[in-house]
Amino acid sequence: MEKIIDKLLDGGVDFGLKLIVFALILLIGFKIVKVIIKLLKKGKGFNKLEKSVQTFLISFLSVSLKCIVFVTALGYIGIPMTSLITLFGTASLAVGLAMQGGLTNMVGGLMILIFKPFKVGDWIESNGISGSVEEITIFYTILKTLDCTRVVMPNGELANTNIKNFSSNSKRKLCLDFSVSYNSDIDKVKKVINDVIDKEELILHDEEIFVRLTEHSDSSLKFTVRVWTLNKDFWPVKFNLLENVKKAFDKNKIEIPYPQLDVHLDK
Repeated sequence: MEKIIDKLLDGGVDFGLKLIVFALILLIGFKIVKVIIKLLKKGKGFNKLEKSVQTFLISFLSVSLKCIVFVTALGYIGIPMTSLITLFGTASLAVGLAMQGGLTNMVGGLMILIFKPFKVGDWIESNGISGSVEEITIFYTILKTLDCTRVVMPNGELANTNIKNFSSNSKRKLCLDFSVSYNSDIDKVKKVINDVIDKEELILHDEEIFVRLTEHSDSSLKFTVRVWTLNKDFWPVKFNLLENVKKAFDKNKIEIPYPQLDVHLDK
């Protein structure tokens, strides 16, 4: 009986030591992975890569190296590599069937890197969500919206849906509509708007400028304005025109009508 207890104690101590070493391998291995990733980020060759490729590569290497560390640790505690390979093969099949979405996202990430519908730093819109692309990882693309909200979007979804990329060209056309009353002088309205446009330095004045009456609506005349700006100046130009046209209309007694409805009551 004493021999059996001694064997159990020896086996328990041996297994306990192996568990401690297993944990140490994981701890040290994961720290080494972090160091490798940091060194990679500082490499000159790596920094020459496109930002989108950098974020995807970092994500892929981090996951792959951590898996290698984990497998190495399992091998140390006595699990044969052949058994591990069989186990991982079976697990991969089961996980692959259960997580088809994850595999789709990984393939979607590769498609984004290959076909480049957008890259890190671009302003995009997809499924009603717009923002600046911060990272493209193995499974997800991370956007930062105007209100600094962090939005995580699956790569598989992005690779199979419509994407508006507002940063793909250096120039962008701004389209605005201004409504005035039916009593307004059309030529005067056009002149006032053109004067505001002439004073706006961020507009590309060598490109086509369009200012025309485009619609007779229910209670107003609608004038459409189309101008070109550099991509980075789009929002400042939009806000400047909205403010300055309103001020110019007020100064020149041009009325912006409110929606109105005439009701006639018959006795």
